[in-house]
Amino acid sequence: MIQLPTVEFSDEQEQFRLEVRNFLQEELDKGTFETKCDSWLSGDDSNFSKLIGQKGWIGMTWPKKYGGQERNTIDRYILTEEFLAFGAPVAAHWFADRQTGPLLLRYGTEEQREYFLPKIVQGECYFAIGLSEPNSGSDLASLSTRAEKVEGGWIVNGQKIWASNAHLSHYMVTLVRTSPFDGTNKHGGLSQLIIDLNADGVTIVPIKFLTGEHHYNEIFFENVFVPENMLVGELGNGWAQGLAELAFERSGPERILSTFPLINELIQELKAQNNTEGLKQASKIVARLWSLRNLSLGVAKLLETGDGKDVSIPAALVKALGTKFEQSVPEIARLLVQTYPHLEAERKIDRLMAQSILHAPGFTIRGGTTEVLYGVVAKGVVVQ
Repeated sequence: MIQLPTVEFSDEQEQFRLEVRNFLQEELDKGTFETKCDSWLSGDDSNFSKLIGQKGWIGMTWPKKYGGQERNTIDRYILTEEFLAFGAPVAAHWFADRQTGPLLLRYGTEEQREYFLPKIVQGECYFAIGLSEPNSGSDLASLSTRAEKVEGGWIVNGQKIWASNAHLSHYMVTLVRTSPFDGTNKHGGLSQLIIDLNADGVTIVPIKFLTGEHHYNEIFFENVFVPENMLVGELGNGWAQGLAELAFERSGPERILSTFPLINELIQELKAQNNTEGLKQASKIVARLWSLRNLSLGVAKLLETGDGKDVSIPAALVKALGTKFEQSVPEIARLLVQTYPHLEAERKIDRLMAQSILHAPGFTIRGGTTEVLYGVVAKGVVVQ
Protein backbone atom coordinates (compact mmCIF):
# COMPACT_ATOMS: atom_id res chain seq x y z
CA MET A 1 0.00 0.00 0.00
CA ILE A 2 1.25 3.51 -0.82
CA GLN A 3 2.53 5.48 2.17
CA LEU A 4 1.08 8.98 2.01
CA PRO A 5 3.32 11.87 3.09
CA THR A 6 2.21 14.31 5.78
CA VAL A 7 2.04 17.97 4.88
CA GLU A 8 3.04 20.96 7.01
CA PHE A 9 2.43 24.42 5.63
CA SER A 10 5.37 26.84 5.50
CA ASP A 11 5.13 30.45 6.72
CA GLU A 12 5.00 31.57 3.07
CA GLN A 13 2.07 29.24 2.41
CA GLU A 14 0.20 30.48 5.46
CA GLN A 15 0.77 34.02 4.19
CA PHE A 16 -0.54 33.00 0.77
CA ARG A 17 -3.66 31.58 2.40
CA LEU A 18 -4.27 34.94 4.09
CA GLU A 19 -3.76 36.73 0.77
CA VAL A 20 -6.38 34.55 -0.94
CA ARG A 21 -8.75 34.79 2.02
CA ASN A 22 -8.54 38.58 2.14
CA PHE A 23 -9.14 38.82 -1.62
CA LEU A 24 -12.23 36.62 -1.42
CA GLN A 25 -13.62 38.48 1.58
CA GLU A 26 -13.18 41.80 -0.25
CA GLU A 27 -14.93 40.48 -3.35
CA LEU A 28 -17.70 38.97 -1.22
CA ASP A 29 -18.19 42.30 0.57
CA LYS A 30 -18.34 44.11 -2.80
CA GLY A 31 -21.07 41.74 -3.93
CA THR A 32 -18.97 40.17 -6.69
CA PHE A 33 -20.41 36.78 -5.69
CA GLU A 34 -22.70 35.11 -3.17
CA THR A 35 -21.52 32.12 -1.14
CA LYS A 36 -22.96 28.83 -2.45
CA CYS A 37 -22.54 25.19 -1.57
CA ASP A 38 -21.05 23.00 -4.31
CA SER A 39 -19.76 26.11 -6.08
CA TRP A 40 -17.21 24.19 -8.15
CA LEU A 41 -20.13 22.68 -10.10
CA SER A 42 -22.90 25.28 -9.80
CA GLY A 43 -20.98 28.55 -9.44
CA ASP A 44 -20.03 29.60 -12.95
CA ASP A 45 -19.08 33.21 -13.60
CA SER A 46 -16.82 33.98 -16.57
CA ASN A 47 -16.01 37.46 -15.22
CA PHE A 48 -14.86 35.97 -11.92
CA SER A 49 -12.76 33.37 -13.78
CA LYS A 50 -11.05 36.16 -15.74
CA LEU A 51 -10.43 38.03 -12.48
CA ILE A 52 -8.82 34.92 -11.02
CA GLY A 53 -6.79 34.52 -14.21
CA GLN A 54 -5.45 38.07 -13.92
CA LYS A 55 -4.16 37.24 -10.44
CA GLY A 56 -2.25 34.23 -11.81
CA TRP A 57 -4.43 31.77 -9.89
CA ILE A 58 -5.39 29.48 -12.78
CA GLY A 59 -2.79 26.95 -13.86
CA MET A 60 -0.57 28.26 -11.09
CA THR A 61 1.56 25.08 -10.97
CA TRP A 62 2.21 25.07 -14.73
CA PRO A 63 5.44 26.23 -16.43
CA LYS A 64 5.85 29.97 -16.84
CA LYS A 65 6.37 29.61 -20.58
CA TYR A 66 2.67 28.66 -20.83
CA GLY A 67 1.52 31.43 -18.49
CA GLY A 68 1.74 29.47 -15.22
CA GLN A 69 3.50 30.48 -12.03
CA GLU A 70 5.50 27.27 -11.39
CA ARG A 71 4.16 27.15 -7.85
CA ASN A 72 3.82 23.83 -6.06
CA THR A 73 0.80 21.57 -5.67
CA ILE A 74 0.25 22.48 -2.02
CA ASP A 75 -0.03 26.18 -2.92
CA ARG A 76 -2.76 25.25 -5.36
CA TYR A 77 -4.41 23.10 -2.70
CA ILE A 78 -4.51 26.11 -0.36
CA LEU A 79 -6.03 28.25 -3.10
CA THR A 80 -8.67 25.63 -3.85
CA GLU A 81 -9.58 25.20 -0.19
CA GLU A 82 -10.21 28.92 0.19
CA PHE A 83 -12.33 29.09 -2.99
CA LEU A 84 -14.53 26.24 -1.76
CA ALA A 85 -14.73 27.48 1.83
CA PHE A 86 -16.04 30.82 0.53
CA GLY A 87 -18.30 29.09 -2.00
CA ALA A 88 -16.78 31.23 -4.77
CA PRO A 89 -18.00 30.85 -8.42
CA VAL A 90 -15.14 28.84 -9.92
CA ALA A 91 -17.06 26.31 -12.05
CA ALA A 92 -16.36 27.93 -15.43
CA HIS A 93 -12.60 27.29 -15.43
CA TRP A 94 -12.61 24.38 -12.96
CA PHE A 95 -12.14 21.37 -15.23
CA ALA A 96 -9.58 23.05 -17.50
CA ASP A 97 -7.52 24.03 -14.46
CA ARG A 98 -7.90 20.75 -12.59
CA GLN A 99 -7.67 18.18 -15.39
CA THR A 100 -7.13 19.42 -18.92
CA GLY A 101 -3.99 21.42 -18.20
CA PRO A 102 -2.22 18.59 -16.32
CA LEU A 103 -3.34 16.16 -19.06
CA LEU A 104 -1.85 18.30 -21.84
CA LEU A 105 1.34 18.89 -19.87
CA ARG A 106 1.80 15.14 -19.45
CA TYR A 107 0.52 13.78 -22.75
CA GLY A 108 -0.22 16.68 -25.11
CA THR A 109 1.84 17.93 -28.02
CA GLU A 110 3.85 21.13 -27.80
CA GLU A 111 1.44 22.67 -30.30
CA GLN A 112 -1.52 21.82 -28.03
CA ARG A 113 0.23 23.22 -24.95
CA GLU A 114 1.18 26.47 -26.65
CA TYR A 115 -2.32 26.93 -28.06
CA PHE A 116 -4.55 25.97 -25.12
CA LEU A 117 -2.66 26.53 -21.86
CA PRO A 118 -2.18 30.33 -22.07
CA LYS A 119 -5.90 30.75 -22.84
CA ILE A 120 -6.86 28.55 -19.89
CA VAL A 121 -4.55 30.49 -17.58
CA GLN A 122 -6.25 33.75 -18.59
CA GLY A 123 -9.64 32.34 -17.59
CA GLU A 124 -10.92 32.59 -21.14
CA CYS A 125 -10.95 28.96 -22.34
CA TYR A 126 -13.06 26.30 -20.66
CA PHE A 127 -13.06 22.52 -21.08
CA ALA A 128 -15.62 19.82 -20.33
CA ILE A 129 -14.82 16.15 -19.72
CA GLY A 130 -16.43 13.58 -22.05
CA LEU A 131 -16.34 10.16 -20.40
CA SER A 132 -19.78 8.81 -19.42
CA GLU A 133 -22.16 7.31 -21.97
CA PRO A 134 -25.70 5.91 -21.87
CA ASN A 135 -25.75 2.09 -21.74
CA SER A 136 -22.14 1.99 -20.60
CA GLY A 137 -21.17 1.11 -17.05
CA SER A 138 -18.97 3.21 -14.80
CA ASP A 139 -15.87 1.35 -16.03
CA LEU A 140 -16.76 2.44 -19.62
CA ALA A 141 -15.76 -0.97 -20.99
CA SER A 142 -18.67 -0.88 -23.44
CA LEU A 143 -17.99 2.70 -24.57
CA SER A 144 -19.35 3.08 -28.10
CA THR A 145 -18.62 6.62 -29.32
CA ARG A 146 -16.44 6.00 -32.33
CA ALA A 147 -13.82 7.98 -34.23
CA GLU A 148 -13.04 6.76 -37.74
CA LYS A 149 -9.79 7.83 -39.38
CA VAL A 150 -10.15 9.97 -42.46
CA GLU A 151 -7.69 12.15 -44.32
CA GLY A 152 -6.47 14.90 -42.00
CA GLY A 153 -8.32 13.73 -38.90
CA TRP A 154 -11.27 11.73 -37.59
CA ILE A 155 -15.04 11.59 -38.00
CA VAL A 156 -16.76 11.16 -34.62
CA ASN A 157 -20.23 9.70 -34.07
CA GLY A 158 -21.82 8.87 -30.73
CA GLN A 159 -23.11 10.32 -27.52
CA LYS A 160 -21.85 11.44 -24.10
CA ILE A 161 -23.82 12.18 -20.97
CA TRP A 162 -23.38 13.92 -17.60
CA ALA A 163 -20.80 16.32 -19.06
CA SER A 164 -20.68 19.09 -16.45
CA ASN A 165 -20.91 22.64 -17.81
CA ALA A 166 -20.33 21.54 -21.42
CA HIS A 167 -22.85 24.21 -22.50
CA LEU A 168 -20.45 26.85 -21.13
CA SER A 169 -17.26 25.22 -22.39
CA HIS A 170 -15.34 25.76 -25.59
CA TYR A 171 -13.85 22.26 -25.90
CA MET A 172 -14.26 18.77 -24.50
CA VAL A 173 -11.58 16.11 -23.93
CA THR A 174 -13.53 13.15 -25.27
CA LEU A 175 -12.79 9.45 -24.83
CA VAL A 176 -13.63 7.64 -28.07
CA ARG A 177 -13.13 4.19 -29.55
CA THR A 178 -10.57 4.33 -32.38
CA SER A 179 -10.22 0.55 -32.86
CA PRO A 180 -12.85 -2.22 -32.97
CA PHE A 181 -14.00 -3.58 -29.60
CA ASP A 182 -11.85 -6.45 -28.33
CA GLY A 183 -13.51 -8.60 -25.65
CA THR A 184 -10.13 -9.73 -24.34
CA ASN A 185 -8.96 -6.13 -23.87
CA LYS A 186 -12.08 -4.08 -23.24
CA HIS A 187 -10.24 -0.85 -22.52
CA GLY A 188 -7.89 -1.19 -25.47
CA GLY A 189 -8.35 0.90 -28.60
CA LEU A 190 -9.63 3.98 -26.77
CA SER A 191 -8.19 7.42 -27.47
CA GLN A 192 -8.68 11.00 -26.27
CA LEU A 193 -9.66 13.71 -28.74
CA ILE A 194 -10.15 17.42 -28.12
CA ILE A 195 -13.48 18.29 -29.71
CA ASP A 196 -14.54 21.87 -30.45
CA LEU A 197 -18.03 22.08 -28.92
CA ASN A 198 -19.01 24.69 -31.52
CA ALA A 199 -18.12 22.39 -34.44
CA ASP A 200 -20.71 21.30 -37.00
CA GLY A 201 -22.51 18.13 -35.87
CA VAL A 202 -22.24 18.78 -32.12
CA THR A 203 -25.56 19.08 -30.28
CA ILE A 204 -25.72 19.87 -26.55
CA VAL A 205 -28.93 19.04 -24.70
CA PRO A 206 -29.41 20.23 -21.09
CA ILE A 207 -30.17 17.88 -18.21
CA LYS A 208 -31.83 19.98 -15.52
CA PHE A 209 -30.67 19.58 -11.93
CA LEU A 210 -32.98 19.03 -8.92
CA THR A 211 -32.68 22.77 -8.25
CA GLY A 212 -33.90 23.52 -11.77
CA GLU A 213 -30.40 24.75 -12.66
CA HIS A 214 -28.52 23.63 -15.76
CA HIS A 215 -25.14 22.03 -15.03
CA TYR A 216 -25.20 18.61 -16.72
CA ASN A 217 -25.54 17.88 -20.41
CA GLU A 218 -26.12 15.20 -22.96
CA ILE A 219 -23.97 15.65 -26.06
CA PHE A 220 -24.52 14.14 -29.48
CA PHE A 221 -21.89 13.85 -32.20
CA GLU A 222 -23.05 13.39 -35.78
CA ASN A 223 -20.22 13.13 -38.31
CA VAL A 224 -18.10 15.64 -36.39
CA PHE A 225 -14.73 16.26 -38.02
CA VAL A 226 -11.82 16.45 -35.57
CA PRO A 227 -8.45 17.56 -36.98
CA GLU A 228 -5.53 15.18 -36.62
CA ASN A 229 -3.62 17.50 -34.29
CA MET A 230 -6.41 17.24 -31.70
CA LEU A 231 -5.41 13.70 -30.65
CA VAL A 232 -4.09 13.81 -27.07
CA GLY A 233 -1.21 11.46 -26.34
CA GLU A 234 -0.84 8.06 -27.93
CA LEU A 235 -3.48 6.53 -30.20
CA GLY A 236 -5.18 3.70 -28.29
CA ASN A 237 -3.81 4.79 -24.90
CA GLY A 238 -6.84 6.85 -23.90
CA TRP A 239 -7.95 4.63 -21.02
CA ALA A 240 -4.59 4.78 -19.22
CA GLN A 241 -4.41 8.53 -19.80
CA GLY A 242 -7.97 8.94 -18.52
CA LEU A 243 -7.16 7.01 -15.34
CA ALA A 244 -4.23 9.33 -14.63
CA GLU A 245 -6.61 12.25 -15.14
CA LEU A 246 -9.08 10.74 -12.65
CA ALA A 247 -6.48 10.84 -9.86
CA PHE A 248 -6.66 14.64 -10.04
CA GLU A 249 -10.47 14.50 -10.24
CA ARG A 250 -11.06 12.20 -7.28
CA SER A 251 -8.60 13.33 -4.64
CA GLY A 252 -9.02 17.10 -4.41
CA PRO A 253 -10.62 19.17 -1.64
CA GLU A 254 -13.79 19.47 -3.74
CA ARG A 255 -14.57 15.91 -2.59
CA ILE A 256 -14.77 16.98 1.06
CA LEU A 257 -15.69 20.68 0.99
CA SER A 258 -18.79 20.93 -1.22
CA THR A 259 -20.95 21.53 1.87
CA PHE A 260 -18.35 23.45 3.90
CA PRO A 261 -20.26 26.79 3.66
CA LEU A 262 -23.15 25.04 5.45
CA ILE A 263 -20.82 23.74 8.19
CA ASN A 264 -19.44 27.23 8.69
CA GLU A 265 -22.91 28.80 8.86
CA LEU A 266 -24.13 26.03 11.19
CA ILE A 267 -21.37 26.83 13.67
CA GLN A 268 -22.14 30.56 13.47
CA GLU A 269 -25.81 29.83 14.21
CA LEU A 270 -24.96 27.59 17.16
CA LYS A 271 -22.60 30.24 18.55
CA ALA A 272 -25.30 32.91 18.20
CA GLN A 273 -27.70 30.65 20.13
CA ASN A 274 -25.02 29.86 22.75
CA ASN A 275 -25.87 26.22 22.06
CA THR A 276 -22.92 24.44 23.70
CA GLU A 277 -24.35 20.95 23.24
CA GLY A 278 -24.93 21.67 19.55
CA LEU A 279 -21.38 22.96 19.16
CA LYS A 280 -20.12 19.78 20.82
CA GLN A 281 -21.97 17.70 18.23
CA ALA A 282 -20.79 19.96 15.39
CA SER A 283 -17.18 19.49 16.50
CA LYS A 284 -17.51 15.85 15.45
CA ILE A 285 -18.08 17.03 11.86
CA VAL A 286 -14.92 19.12 12.07
CA ALA A 287 -12.93 16.14 13.40
CA ARG A 288 -14.06 13.96 10.48
CA LEU A 289 -13.26 16.74 8.03
CA TRP A 290 -9.77 17.14 9.50
CA SER A 291 -8.97 13.45 8.96
CA LEU A 292 -10.26 13.49 5.39
CA ARG A 293 -8.31 16.65 4.66
CA ASN A 294 -5.05 15.01 5.72
CA LEU A 295 -5.80 12.07 3.41
CA SER A 296 -6.55 14.43 0.52
CA LEU A 297 -3.46 16.53 1.21
CA GLY A 298 -1.28 13.41 1.24
CA VAL A 299 -2.49 12.45 -2.24
CA ALA A 300 -1.91 16.01 -3.48
CA LYS A 301 1.66 15.87 -2.22
CA LEU A 302 2.22 12.48 -3.84
CA LEU A 303 0.84 13.72 -7.17
CA GLU A 304 3.58 16.33 -7.07
CA THR A 305 6.48 14.22 -5.85
CA GLY A 306 5.44 10.63 -6.44
CA ASP A 307 7.57 10.11 -9.55
CA GLY A 308 4.66 8.70 -11.49
CA LYS A 309 3.43 6.34 -8.75
CA ASP A 310 -0.12 5.07 -9.20
CA VAL A 311 -2.23 6.94 -6.65
CA SER A 312 -5.56 5.62 -7.90
CA ILE A 313 -6.28 3.70 -4.65
CA PRO A 314 -5.84 6.56 -2.14
CA ALA A 315 -7.52 8.92 -4.64
CA ALA A 316 -10.51 6.54 -4.77
CA LEU A 317 -10.56 6.46 -0.95
CA VAL A 318 -10.69 10.27 -0.77
CA LYS A 319 -13.60 10.33 -3.20
CA ALA A 320 -15.54 7.47 -1.58
CA LEU A 321 -15.14 8.62 2.05
CA GLY A 322 -15.18 12.34 1.30
CA THR A 323 -18.41 12.40 -0.66
CA LYS A 324 -20.16 10.25 1.97
CA PHE A 325 -19.06 12.87 4.49
CA GLU A 326 -20.33 15.76 2.33
CA GLN A 327 -23.63 13.96 1.97
CA SER A 328 -24.01 13.57 5.75
CA VAL A 329 -23.56 17.27 6.55
CA PRO A 330 -27.10 18.54 5.79
CA GLU A 331 -28.63 15.64 7.75
CA ILE A 332 -26.45 16.40 10.81
CA ALA A 333 -27.16 20.15 10.52
CA ARG A 334 -30.92 19.48 10.34
CA LEU A 335 -30.76 17.79 13.74
CA LEU A 336 -28.83 20.64 15.37
CA VAL A 337 -30.65 23.78 14.19
CA GLN A 338 -34.16 24.59 13.06
CA THR A 339 -34.16 25.53 9.39
CA TYR A 340 -36.66 26.16 6.62
CA PRO A 341 -34.71 25.14 3.51
CA HIS A 342 -35.53 27.21 0.44
CA LEU A 343 -33.31 28.32 -2.44
CA GLU A 344 -34.66 31.87 -2.25
CA ALA A 345 -34.80 32.11 1.57
CA GLU A 346 -33.68 35.33 3.22
CA ARG A 347 -31.77 33.52 6.00
CA LYS A 348 -28.39 32.29 4.78
CA ILE A 349 -28.48 28.92 6.52
CA ASP A 350 -31.86 28.14 4.95
CA ARG A 351 -30.45 28.81 1.46
CA LEU A 352 -27.29 26.78 2.11
CA MET A 353 -29.34 23.94 3.57
CA ALA A 354 -31.58 23.85 0.47
CA GLN A 355 -28.55 23.84 -1.85
CA SER A 356 -26.91 21.04 0.15
CA ILE A 357 -30.01 18.85 0.26
CA LEU A 358 -30.67 19.19 -3.47
CA HIS A 359 -27.05 18.70 -4.55
CA ALA A 360 -26.19 15.90 -2.08
CA PRO A 361 -27.60 12.93 -4.07
CA GLY A 362 -25.06 13.59 -6.83
CA PHE A 363 -21.99 13.75 -4.60
CA THR A 364 -21.49 9.98 -4.49
CA ILE A 365 -22.30 9.46 -8.17
CA ARG A 366 -20.30 12.03 -10.15
CA GLY A 367 -16.65 11.10 -10.75
CA GLY A 368 -17.37 7.39 -10.16
CA THR A 369 -19.98 5.86 -7.89
CA THR A 370 -19.06 4.79 -4.38
CA GLU A 371 -19.58 1.15 -5.34
CA VAL A 372 -17.13 1.45 -8.25
CA LEU A 373 -14.59 3.19 -6.01
CA TYR A 374 -14.86 0.46 -3.39
CA GLY A 375 -14.11 -1.98 -6.23
CA VAL A 376 -11.02 0.03 -7.24
CA VAL A 377 -9.75 -0.06 -3.66
CA ALA A 378 -10.51 -3.77 -3.17
CA LYS A 379 -8.85 -4.84 -6.43
CA GLY A 380 -5.85 -2.64 -5.72
CA VAL A 381 -5.34 -4.11 -2.26
CA VAL A 382 -5.63 -7.68 -3.56
CA VAL A 383 -3.05 -7.01 -6.29
CA GLN A 384 -0.60 -5.59 -3.76
